[in-house]
Formats: sequence, C-alpha cells, structure tokens
Amino acid sequence: MAKIGQTIPDFTATAFHNGEFTEVNSELVKGKWSIFLFYPADFTFVCPTELEDMANQYAQLKQLGVEVYAVSTDTHFSHKAWHDSSEAISKIQFPMIGDQTGHITRGFDVMIEEDHMAHRGTFLADPDGVIQVAEIHAGGIGRSAKDMVRKVKAAQYVRDNDGEVCPAAWEQGEATLTPSLDLVGKI
Repeated sequence: MAKIGQTIPDFTATAFHNGEFTEVNSELVKGKWSIFLFYPADFTFVCPTELEDMANQYAQLKQLGVEVYAVSTDTHFSHKAWHDSSEAISKIQFPMIGDQTGHITRGFDVMIEEDHMAHRGTFLADPDGVIQVAEIHAGGIGRSAKDMVRKVKAAQYVRDNDGEVCPAAWEQGEATLTPSLDLVGKI
C-alpha cells in the first residue's frame, strides 16, 4: 500500500468532470490538498453511496482547499454514463478519473489484480503531494466522508502548527497536544 510520507505516484489520466473529459496529472494535483478516493467499479452497490456521501461533503472540502479525485479502473466514458444515469452520482462535482490501465491504482498499491479493480482506498495528500492519511476498507464496508473532513482538518492543523498533534477524535477548535517529556505517562 502507498505509505504515509510517500509522494503520490506520477500519473496522467482522463477524468469526467463537470460534463467534460479533462486531463488530470500528478503535477496538476500538487499545490493543494487532495483526496484520492479509490473504489471498485461504476454501476455497483456500496460505491454510489460512498461517492454520494463525498459529494455531500464536497463544498466543505473545497472551502478547506481540498480537491477530491474519485478513481476506478472503469473508463472516463463509463463515468459519464454513470453520472448521467444515477441520481446519486449526478451530484458529483469532483473529477472522476478513468484508470483503465490500472497505472494509478497500482501506483497507490490498491489493485485487486485478479479482478482488475481497486480496493476501497482513501488517501489524503498534502500540497507537496505527500500522503498524510492512507486507509483501506474491505469491499463491503463503506467509508464516511464526514470523518475524512475531520482528518483533513487535523492534517492541516498539524501542518500549520509545528510541534502540535491532534488526539483521537479531535475536532477543530478542541485542545491539541504538544508532545514533551512532561507529558510522558500523564495522558
């Protein structure tokens, strides 16, 4: 699996985005926070619930300076057909990357080779393209976009506040910790 602290892999791909086919590449992604939301396949069951959930959080993520990239091994043509035919998927305003060669999916190490589909993988990359959050779910377990928003806020806080860390279930505005010898054994 792509690891914390690694830079996202180099890639160039076509995405369906806002009614058009556009090119997306790893260099264009850098300079802002990015979520890569890998999912197994278009026209399936858990996937549309996750993508709709992310679409419902997208405005808040944009306010935080985050772009979301949905990625599957389907083609960008399939993404368009799904977007045009599904009420849930029609809500998506973020790029849906077609990775039919599997290059991006393998680059993040979430390819299920025997099925040529992606695991449910979520990666948060900082503006330098360095992975700060990486998680994989089994195929039948959907992810929570709301929790991803919380993780984005924590990652941004830690980046902007050198020496501070966010404890479990931290929400913006709550107390953080400054690791030191004085804290050892006191938490």
